[in-house]
Amino acid sequence: MSRTERLLSLLQLLRSHRYPVSGTQLAERLDISLRTLYRDIASLQSQGAEIVGEAGVGYVLRPGFMLPPLMFSEEELEAIVLGISWVAARTDQTLGMNARSALDKITAVLPQELRETLDSHTLLVGPAAHLDEQVDAAQLRTLIRTEHKAEIRYLDLKGQASTRTIWPFALGYFEQVRIVVAWCEKRQAFRHFRADRILSLVPSNQRYPQRRQQLLKQWRKVEGSKE
Repeated sequence: MSRTERLLSLLQLLRSHRYPVSGTQLAERLDISLRTLYRDIASLQSQGAEIVGEAGVGYVLRPGFMLPPLMFSEEELEAIVLGISWVAARTDQTLGMNARSALDKITAVLPQELRETLDSHTLLVGPAAHLDEQVDAAQLRTLIRTEHKAEIRYLDLKGQASTRTIWPFALGYFEQVRIVVAWCEKRQAFRHFRADRILSLVPSNQRYPQRRQQLLKQWRKVEGSKE
């Protein structure tokens, strides 16, 4: 195992533990000496990793650490570039811009030879279909992220319009349409709303009473029971 691969493995191990893990455990998992482990931890800390702890107590990696110059395989790079290219081509302008920004950050910390591999990737994403939507996808994502209600005017498949108060907690991206997954107060049930059939959307200053992770878990359970 190269030193770069070892540092990546150490980061992954630390990320997998919410609580401090002893240096002995880390060294055993990586099959290295404690002396090498302490040197690797110091190296990661010098690159900006907020690893808290000390010998005899244990170590924990605090969240928010940016990627150091780490190695990716060629297929991992292809997956990253293809995924980001899809997001840039198939989502709204704001999300696409942030996807390209993320790729720029990854590119900036790659070793030169991998940067050249990334620049010459050959997996391409075709043109996106035009989506005729009245609703702002960035606004929807903000509502989901901040767990706020919204009032929508919705046109169903029969052409009938209705006003709903919803708790949006997920957004599904498909080739021809986007689907808002939400709890509907009018129906007192989970509902799927096509974004192109939402005639208007007014954000509420009220947060919905459950966490979106709980709603997502409940929705998955309901959908799973239908299979």
